[in-house]
Amino acid sequence: MPDLSHLWQRFVIATALIFGLLLGAGATVFGYSNTASVSIGWSVFRVDGVPLWTVAIVPLVVVLVAGTLYHWYNSLHHFTQHMKHRHRVHELEAEVATLRSHLDQLLEMPDASGAKLPAKAVEVESASEPVAPALPAASNGSDADKAKRSRKRVSLSTDSEPVTVAADGTSQPVAETEPEPASEPAVESATQG
Repeated sequence: MPDLSHLWQRFVIATALIFGLLLGAGATVFGYSNTASVSIGWSVFRVDGVPLWTVAIVPLVVVLVAGTLYHWYNSLHHFTQHMKHRHRVHELEAEVATLRSHLDQLLEMPDASGAKLPAKAVEVESASEPVAPALPAASNGSDADKAKRSRKRVSLSTDSEPVTVAADGTSQPVAETEPEPASEPAVESATQG
């Protein structure tokens, strides 16, 4: 489906052109048809021997020229506002790109250019395994990929016993309660998955 706003603008421009041509042709015919001289007076001002066609055509031309100049000035204002907004958008896009690169550096993520950051040693703790040794720096891309795949998620659970603090500032361990045994369907679904 074509863009109707664009077609509407073209229609309005074509209509204005046709209207202007008809108005110009009518003014020319009127000027050649009314060549008699007239006297024009306005308050204390008086002009004698003015052709009749100027009485009708000159005010019309003055109004059209004033309207055109106003329209051009208004369009210039909108154009300058548009250019200011466009410039501001480019500034904000550059700022967003800078902030993203800073954030990527802070989070140690690779940037969009494809350059890789140096591999860093990562220590991973697991509840059932001892602390893994630091990974050596990767010599080529395949070692870095293996290092990335071998990383494990860190558990955020704590292994310490809960402690209560009394009003006098002394701490006492809380007696642990035995966890309730899991229901049989949950155990079965866990072993099946």
